Amino acid sequence: MRVFALFLFQVMSLNIAYAQMSDEQQIRSSREHSNTAIATKDIESLSKYWLDDFVVVRGNGTQMSGKASIIEVWKKMFTETPNVKFVRTPTEIKISNDKTFAWEKGTWEGFNTYSKGGEYSAMWRKVNNEWKLQAELFVALK
Repeated sequence: MRVFALFLFQVMSLNIAYAQMSDEQQIRSSREHSNTAIATKDIESLSKYWLDDFVVVRGNGTQMSGKASIIEVWKKMFTETPNVKFVRTPTEIKISNDKTFAWEKGTWEGFNTYSKGGEYSAMWRKVNNEWKLQAELFVALK
């Protein structure tokens, strides 16, 4: 019981800390956690930032839509190319006046994949006080 109480306290502390961050800090933190999830091939942690109707345009122009479908693409990629890695680095984040949408842009790097990187943009939506990805667009430039 004591261990459970300590665990519950830690979870609540993390939630409070997240809530005290600015919207931009929350998005930057989410991006950092998603980069870690890719590096550790943790699809569940990666996809927790996606809305159910999440849309991605990959660096080579292929399009994907729907959280469930995109999860399957990541699973296949991690199985077929276990050394693949992507790192996204935000350079700018803008929050809408009503604080329900955000725009992120930055650079991305690819390792053991078809491209070495390029630039990206992302659309975030605030749902139940949590920032989730609605769409991402990657352009391979390297």
